[in-house]
Amino acid sequence: MDRQPCRFCAGAPLGILAGHGSFPRNAAGGRVTGEEREAAAIIRECRRELAENASTSVREAMRDAPDIAGEPVPWYRYPEGEVYDPASHAQYFYHCHPAAAAPREGSFGGDRAGLVEHGHFHLFLRAEGMPRGVAPLVFPEQAVVRADAPTPPQAAPVKRGASDRVAHLVAVAVDAHGEPVRLFTTNRWVTGETWYRGADVVRMLDRFTLSGAGPAPLLDCWLTALVRLYRPEIEWLIQRRDEAVAKWRWLWPRRGNVLEDSRLEITSHLDIDLDARLAEIDRRASTPRVAIAARRRAGLPNMADGWGA
Repeated sequence: MDRQPCRFCAGAPLGILAGHGSFPRNAAGGRVTGEEREAAAIIRECRRELAENASTSVREAMRDAPDIAGEPVPWYRYPEGEVYDPASHAQYFYHCHPAAAAPREGSFGGDRAGLVEHGHFHLFLRAEGMPRGVAPLVFPEQAVVRADAPTPPQAAPVKRGASDRVAHLVAVAVDAHGEPVRLFTTNRWVTGETWYRGADVVRMLDRFTLSGAGPAPLLDCWLTALVRLYRPEIEWLIQRRDEAVAKWRWLWPRRGNVLEDSRLEITSHLDIDLDARLAEIDRRASTPRVAIAARRRAGLPNMADGWGA
């Protein structure tokens, strides 16, 4: 298994394109969908079970795998052998970086810049699970191979299924308590993925489902629900990813293949607050009923009262 570091942001000050604006918080406004309500309920249940077992998402990933005094081995992928669902062809792993290569406080900016990441989950979908009609995106410069161009270290997920093609959907960064604190996307070389148009990657999100038959069933449920709950944000991040790559190609046209340029690593990112999001779901679930009742009071009179003349 290739356990080469992906060098999240160490020594690459240009590697994070943060100037994409902020996620429009009202983009997910309006009435709560059934999918959001179900995802929130699953996450709450997962949290309850984790608390009962004195566990966290990270401990679930590390169960029965190598560790250093209870902490993850840097660059080692958890759970052991990664997780792959043969029905949906979804795949993921968790890893952390050594302190020297970990994101520095404030590297990402934003309101929660002081949050320290413990590690992150990389979520993938393999070719057999992708929607019909999607095809890899190839830039013209990929046809030209420079003899002197260094090849960045790859960190591709373990091959599962018949095809080598795999798409990276999103990464979920967590803190030391296993709580999600950030979502981000990466350049192609970071995960060794096959590159697809953002619109095609968005179509893949619904197909990231995990049956819970693997080594970490509670973690499977938690990650699947997170993708559902934060789907608007993930879509936005994927769009920003494509914009970042396009901007990098325009800024540095002589560097060759942008997808292999190790100076561009994090293509989009967004800090998240799960407690606040669950509270928002509760608020949005109750607000529409009040609004509807108010409109009814202000609208036409009840039929039994007559229409007035």
